[in-house]
Order: sequence, then C-alpha cells, then structure tokens
Amino acid sequence: MVTPTPASAPPKGWLQPLAPVRRSGRDPIDLQAPATSIRRYRAVCAVGGAISRLYSRVRVEGIERVPAGAAILCFNHQNWADPLYMFAAFPRGQRMYFFGPKEEEMRRGLRNRLMRWCGVVVPYRPGNRGLVAATARVEALLGRGALIAIAGEGQIHSGEGVVLPIQRGPAYLSLRAGVPVVPVALNGTSWLGFQRPVRVRIGAPISPVNATPARPGADEVAILTTEIQDALEALVADFPDREMPGRVGRLLTELFNDWPDGSRPPAGACKADARAPDPIADR
Repeated sequence: MVTPTPASAPPKGWLQPLAPVRRSGRDPIDLQAPATSIRRYRAVCAVGGAISRLYSRVRVEGIERVPAGAAILCFNHQNWADPLYMFAAFPRGQRMYFFGPKEEEMRRGLRNRLMRWCGVVVPYRPGNRGLVAATARVEALLGRGALIAIAGEGQIHSGEGVVLPIQRGPAYLSLRAGVPVVPVALNGTSWLGFQRPVRVRIGAPISPVNATPARPGADEVAILTTEIQDALEALVADFPDREMPGRVGRLLTELFNDWPDGSRPPAGACKADARAPDPIADR
C-alpha cells in the first residue's frame, strides 16, 4: 500500500491540504478521539456484539470476503444500533473504527463521551480543517491495517431494500489510501423487534484500479462510487420490509435515531435520489 503524502492536493471541490490546528502542541483530534488500548477495544466489541446477539438473531454472510489487511467498509444505515451489529459480525482480531460523527466537541454529551471512551470513532469537526485532520487519522489507521467503517449514505433511512445515493467519501478515501472498499449490507435493523433476524451480508471487495494514490481524480471517484452503489443495492434487494414491533421495540428502535426531517418517514418513502450532503465532496 502506498502511503499518501500530506502535501498532495486533491481535485478542486475536495479536501484542501490544510495543516491541522494545534493547541498547546497537541493535535485537536487527539483530544476528541484519544487512542485506547486493545483490551478496551476487545471489551467494547465483546459487549456490543453480545448485546446485539442476545436481542436479535444475527446471521452473517460472506465473512470470508473480509481482507486480511486494511479496508474501507461501506455499509447502509437504517438505525443507530447498526455499529453494534457490525461488532457482532466482524472478528475482533482486526480493529474497526467508524468514520464520524460530525461534532465540534466529543467531550460533551453522554453519547459523545461514551463513543470517545470506547475509542472506535474518528470524529470530524465542522469545516475543512476538521475534515483534513480526520482524513489524516483515517490514513494513519489504514496504514496500521485497520478497518474503517463508513455509513456511505450519510444519514439513516427507512426501507430495507433501499440504498440512498452513496457519498463520494468512501471511494475518495479508498483511492487516496490505496485500499479496497468492502460493501456491507445490514438488513433487519429498520425496526428492532426482539429475536427478529438481522442479516449482515458482506460483498466482494472492490479494489481501486488505475488510480494515482494520494491524488484521486473526480472521474476515478465517481466510477468507484457507482460500483459501491451497485454492489450495495444488489446485496439488500431480496430483504423485505418488516412490520412495526411492539412498544418496547419501537422505543428501542428510535432511542438515538436522528432523522433528517425530524421524524421517521413511512417505509418506502426514502427515495434512491435523496442525496445527503457530502461532507468531503461538497467542501
């Protein structure tokens, strides 16, 4: 894998090469997402995976397709609990981090503090500097063989067979770091009914070809993004929508969901052309 140089300049409209802002000699992202021990990571994975398996009947397909080295995991996103099912599906021997959330301060709020303590997120602060620092952190983690999971649609949605337009961030990071993208389809999480099946289906890795590491062009990014979109749509196509569960299931489902319009849309109301703002490409 070719390690990108910090001085490389992405195409116009993408991230600009800005030096991270430092306070008292420390990179702000180290304050927002400090490194944690492998023991804590394994404990977080074990607890998260156990909770999801106790509540749901988790079925994993295609685990043999996960590369032994670094990769971008691009998954569809229907529920706040999706990362728990990712922990249940993927082996603990390879560290997995989630790109996001977009937060000014991870040391405020119970949920933010919990994610920060777990050490499994790469948050980014609003603005170009925050994105550049987060991108540098992602590249460093990939260089150490980690898996970086990204909710490619950029927002949650309802509808098991729906995949919103995939943002260009996963393809950009894949091309920039020279690592494959693995499409991951999560189905059954739109409504969290007790002991209902949840399927985690892992697709074949999509390797960037004919790319110039650290300098991906807009056309290269667009082509790879289309491949990711097609792969995810094929992976979710056969999973039907589920009925609304009882009161406890409904409360658990919506516990931390942040719907774009403030409330849950009807099943099937999310359209495939409803594109979320792309924090990387739209800067």
